[in-house]
Amino acid sequence: MSDHPISRFAVPSLDALPDDIALRIRKVSEKSGFIPNVFLALAHRPDEFRAFFAYHDALMERDGGLTKAEREMIVVATSGANHCQYCVVAHGAILRIRAKNAQIADQVAVNWRKADISPRERAMLSYAEKVALRAHEIGDADHQALATAGFTQDEIWDIGAIAAFFAMSNRLANAADMRANDEFYMLGR
Repeated sequence: MSDHPISRFAVPSLDALPDDIALRIRKVSEKSGFIPNVFLALAHRPDEFRAFFAYHDALMERDGGLTKAEREMIVVATSGANHCQYCVVAHGAILRIRAKNAQIADQVAVNWRKADISPRERAMLSYAEKVALRAHEIGDADHQALATAGFTQDEIWDIGAIAAFFAMSNRLANAADMRANDEFYMLGR
């Protein structure tokens, strides 16, 4: 494990957290074998922790529409565009697992335009990046490109919502100097 702090802000101990937050963190730890640093870092503010993960779960754990791998691909691409090391590393690990492809996350994080992805995925990531970086430029042509690629209106909403949520998350992680767990680097490889 790294000796570096996981956040520039105070990180509460698990025992000091409200019961619902401590329970959620323990469940995540049991499933993954470690506590992802984002959980402890965001527990700094319990009400914001609850709101963050409620929206995260609504976007990322939703049944139907985009696949879980597509959702993670959006996170990795937008996090790379926003230079968010924490999210690229953590969600890159999840993408490697969900896509069952150890190379794809690295390719998408560095330059999704040169990644070994489908035309549908390129259209998705082009829109996601525009939402994350230049949402004011989105117009009818952007939505038409997604419809032509086979995305439904609900899926287009999801692409935009995931990109927007993680653009916010990237900024918060960067502001907090959030550090990715060492365990993430080898997951899915």
